Amino acid sequence: MKKQLAVLALAAAAATSAFAEPQTFAIDNSHTFPRFSYSHFGLSTQLSHFDKTTGNIVLDKAAKTGSVDITIDTKSVNTGFATFNEHIQGEDFLDTAKYPTATFKSTKVIFEGDKPTQIEGKLTLKGVTKPVTLTVTSFLAMPHPMMKKDAIGANAFTVVKRSDFNAGKYAPYVGDDVRIDIAVEAIRQ
Repeated sequence: MKKQLAVLALAAAAATSAFAEPQTFAIDNSHTFPRFSYSHFGLSTQLSHFDKTTGNIVLDKAAKTGSVDITIDTKSVNTGFATFNEHIQGEDFLDTAKYPTATFKSTKVIFEGDKPTQIEGKLTLKGVTKPVTLTVTSFLAMPHPMMKKDAIGANAFTVVKRSDFNAGKYAPYVGDDVRIDIAVEAIRQ
């Protein structure tokens, strides 16, 4: 009987530690879209996005910890108009010839209950790194119905000043405040 209890205790401990281990999720580029919006002379809010995003999210729900490491291909900017894509990629804005990527690396993930609600980190854009906090507006972890693997999805946003990243041309006429939204899905590796 003691032997059976010891085996059960060992199995329970192994299951608990496996559950508590961090899980790594790879960004699903086909369902991850960083977007940015800003005021255009007060006439409208312009919306654009990036088509190529890579990275990983590590999540340990039991320990309430995690990390986010995302790279955006800034040459994949999509404004809906090819000429404007080139304009945004120019030296005055993204300067993609010198800085072909933007990155976000988390420093802390804040949970409420079993869900992340804020992600503190460093945004690097145009060679400038600044602290930002992403506010998570939705989060879900579930088995992906098509891929048959565990998946996570979230929506988050932050607001930055483009002049802080040496991209402030035409401010204040073209808004200096830029809202960055990201819809992200990631598949467990």
